[in-house]
Amino acid sequence: MSTSSESKHPALADHFIDLKQQYDSAQLGMWSFLLTEVMMFGGLFMCYIVARSQFLEAFVDASHHLSIGLGGFNTIVLIVSSLTMAMAVHSASEGHQKKTFKFLLGTLFLGAVFLGVKYIEYSAKIEHNNIPGDNFEWHGVANPANVELFFGLYFVMTGLHAAHMIIGGGLLIWLMVLNHKGRFSKEFSTPVELVGLYWHFVDIVWIFLFPLLYLIGRHSA
Repeated sequence: MSTSSESKHPALADHFIDLKQQYDSAQLGMWSFLLTEVMMFGGLFMCYIVARSQFLEAFVDASHHLSIGLGGFNTIVLIVSSLTMAMAVHSASEGHQKKTFKFLLGTLFLGAVFLGVKYIEYSAKIEHNNIPGDNFEWHGVANPANVELFFGLYFVMTGLHAAHMIIGGGLLIWLMVLNHKGRFSKEFSTPVELVGLYWHFVDIVWIFLFPLLYLIGRHSA
């Protein structure tokens, strides 16, 4: 029987009938998890949109103190990382171990570049006391309290995104270890595909964060 032969595959867990059932279950689990992520980030986006509508002048003033150059560069970095991640998924599904490693490593490198740029941005905000709290300072024309709200949302949303990037980096390292052990083949590359879905989701979140945080009122600047 094909079922008995496929059950001997080392990647097949005991509680699944075959690799297809295991794959379908893994896909369902990942999409369910991503749905919870959408709800979490969606709540933050809604909070941001409401606050922006109430304090637009302050949000525009604060946004113009973010580096559009660094934000735009990071956007390009993540778009390219989505490409390398997609190539890693394809290479793993074709059983190309060396190519899979190269694309996973490239994705990890780009993720590290993104986090490095974000560190530079955060350092500048700390230097200018733009961190919400008792020591917050603002010398612009807008109400400091409303500007502080903007930076509070900025750090929460981008910080949460950066945390997801760090988790993604750990997952990429895990995939590289499995790939080195020869765990992926044409018959089984599910972990790479699932991490790919996670990575693409994190990239999409940034695609929304960048214009919302960095590009407010730029047309009239």
